[in-house]
Amino acid sequence: MGKILRETAKPSANSSSASPSSAAPATTSSTSVTETVRGSHQFKITGYSLSKGIGIGKYMASDVFSVGGYDWAIYFYPDGKSVEDNATYVSLFIALASDGTDVRALFELTLLDQSGKERHKVHSHF
Repeated sequence: MGKILRETAKPSANSSSASPSSAAPATTSSTSVTETVRGSHQFKITGYSLSKGIGIGKYMASDVFSVGGYDWAIYFYPDGKSVEDNATYVSLFIALASDGTDVRALFELTLLDQSGKERHKVHSHF
């Protein structure tokens, strides 16, 4: 993801006979380039009211989708993920589906009502 370029000034062949105080100082520089990738995925749950009551800890998963060269999936728990949710709350998670990777991501989950007109920001996390 990042690319580091390094330049180093090397003493010329004649510098070996020069005294240390007259030698040019070494000059170095480096650059770090971090790429930011944006993407989105719409996970539509048709028949939401029918999914209520499937049980705490049971989920529906989106198809796996790719953003930034990594695979992701969304997990929706209609009755919540844990007993503490008391089946009163829904739980939504985004999960990295690519194996053996360490990725930092900023995501925002938004719920859209049935009419498609109102959006409700649910969670934003880094």
